[in-house]
Amino acid sequence: MSQSTSAVGSSADNTLADSWNATCKRETLHGRKAWSDERKARLDLFQWLHHYNTRRRHSSHGQRSPIAYETALGTTSTNLAQAA
Repeated sequence: MSQSTSAVGSSADNTLADSWNATCKRETLHGRKAWSDERKARLDLFQWLHHYNTRRRHSSHGQRSPIAYETALGTTSTNLAQAA
């Protein structure tokens, strides 16, 4: 991670995070305003994250999922011990 080097208060710093958050909200809420309980919200978010990383295609990755993209580059760790 690197520290921001743009001007103070620049919205450009948050562009990627804002886009990701908007996608997450749009694809997990599916028109709802809220979940019935915290457990359901956590489960839906976990399922969405799993789909986002393993199945959802990304144009910036040549229509491959993030996992497929990293695997092709040879940078994906296969277990937590290797990642640490």
